[in-house]
Amino acid sequence: MDPKTARKYRALDTLPSEIKAARVREWRTRDDPFEEVWGAVEGFLEINPGLKAKTLFDHLQRSDPGRFSDGQLRTFQRKMKFWRATKGPSKEIYFPQTHHPGLLSQSDFTCMNSLGVTIAGQPFNHLIYHYVLSYSNWETGTICFFRELREPQ
Repeated sequence: MDPKTARKYRALDTLPSEIKAARVREWRTRDDPFEEVWGAVEGFLEINPGLKAKTLFDHLQRSDPGRFSDGQLRTFQRKMKFWRATKGPSKEIYFPQTHHPGLLSQSDFTCMNSLGVTIAGQPFNHLIYHYVLSYSNWETGTICFFRELREPQ
């Protein structure tokens, strides 16, 4: 901690969490320069929500030359960011899978009759058993022999 900050807290005789944060103003200091064209911008975003702010800003500059200066790009990007957060499409959610040693495994049987495997001209109806340890990805497989194995229905 900076010594000056520590002196401030000691002089106030309060905890840092007890000090009120500076009030954030809730009014605009100037008019929104994109208010008139925002409906058209939302139309573009509904068709293709992946459009970049720079691409749309360039389009606005080309469609109405002289109206928007290059210095307004950051304002437009902030407005786009707010739109994406409040009205834009949802982001894809990923749930990471954590595998722990010795806890999980997976196994399955696969019917191999549709391959038409033959031995000495005779059809060889069989299953393959597959086993995997999730953490290490160690796997093994075994052929399961059956004399009268039918196709699954």
